[in-house]
Amino acid sequence: MAWKFDNPLYSLSDEEQNKRAITLWEAERHGDLWAANNRVPFPVTLLIALIVLTAFMMTMPIWGQRPTAELYAPMVQMMDSPQVKGMATNKEKIAYLTTEAMKAHEQAKDSRLPGLLERHPITWSDLQLMAPAIREIQSSGGTYGLESYTVVGDQVVLANFEGMRRPDGKRLRTQPWFDTGFIIDMFYVSYFIIVMVLVCKRLPHFSQKANPKKS
Repeated sequence: MAWKFDNPLYSLSDEEQNKRAITLWEAERHGDLWAANNRVPFPVTLLIALIVLTAFMMTMPIWGQRPTAELYAPMVQMMDSPQVKGMATNKEKIAYLTTEAMKAHEQAKDSRLPGLLERHPITWSDLQLMAPAIREIQSSGGTYGLESYTVVGDQVVLANFEGMRRPDGKRLRTQPWFDTGFIIDMFYVSYFIIVMVLVCKRLPHFSQKANPKKS
C-alpha cells in the first residue's frame, strides 16, 4: 500500500501495488461483466467541469456578506428629522438617508460597511417596516447588538450563525469572514477534485490492462 510521488500523473501506487490490483481484478468474476481499465472519457471530464461551473453560477447571487441591522441604524436615526419629512417623495428621502448613512459608515471602524450598504440598498417602505425592530434592539440593551441581527427583506432577525463563545458564555452570531459563499464553494470543489484525483491515481494506470480471459 505504499505511496509513490515521483510521477503522480502516472500513478500514486508502486508497481507492486499495481500488480496486486491487476491480479485481483483478473481473479474477480465481476458478475460475469467486464470493465476495461480505460481512461476517463473526455466528454465526462467536460461534464464534471460543466457541473462545477453551473454550481458556481447558481450560487453566485447569494455570495457575500449578509446585510445586518447595523447598516441601516444611521438611516433609522435620521428618518424622522425635519429635513427628511420636508422632502417631497420617498425616493428623495431614501436617497438622502443612504448618502448620509454612507458618510457615517465611512467613519466607522468596520471598513466593510460602506460596500455592504452599497450592495444592499433598501426602499423607504422597507426602512419604515424595519425601523421599529432596530429601535427596539437599540433601546433594550440586550445580549446582542445590531451587528448580530440579519435583515431578511423587511424583517430583522437574530443571525443564525453560531461561532465561538464570548466571555459571557454566549455564542457569536456575526457572519464569519470565510462564510461568504464562494469561499465555501472553492473549498468543496477543491476537496472533491483532490480526492477524485487521489482515488483515480491510486488505481493502475490505464495503460495497464487486466486479462479478461483469466477471470
